[in-house]
Amino acid sequence: MSLARIARHLVSEGAARRRFPDRALDVIQRAIAVGEAWHKGQVCFAIEGALPLRELLRARSARARAHEVFAHLRVWDTEHNSGVLIYLLIADHAIEIVADRGIAARVPEAEWQAVCAQLRERFGAGEFESGAVAAVEAVSDILARHFPTDGTPVDNELPDRPVRL
Repeated sequence: MSLARIARHLVSEGAARRRFPDRALDVIQRAIAVGEAWHKGQVCFAIEGALPLRELLRARSARARAHEVFAHLRVWDTEHNSGVLIYLLIADHAIEIVADRGIAARVPEAEWQAVCAQLRERFGAGEFESGAVAAVEAVSDILARHFPTDGTPVDNELPDRPVRL
């Protein structure tokens, strides 16, 4: 347990709402909806300002928390195992992308890491809304390459609205 990490999380409690106000969530939601018209995937975007103290004391990593959120938001529960979670943990400056098994079998981890690196760079420049939209577009591009639509309508199995945890 790192005292510096605990301190970062304590001061980052409202960071998700400050960096991603409702207006930004509206813009990200539209980007998700537009992207999902071009692929069979389902994109979910989750933002967490800080972990609860009990999770910090258990030394929960951002990656482990992303997997937990993936399950909690039921991103895994799509007909074609085609859910993708973009997870932000602001206090740790962590960006994680978790893909369901149907996608993970086709998309190399390096592609997701490249999206995370671009997003980290944009966030470092203070470009939270536009960086998030660019990440959603990049994930949609990857999904369109690996899971393109065949012209038939795709059910929207997951809400497009980003989630603040």
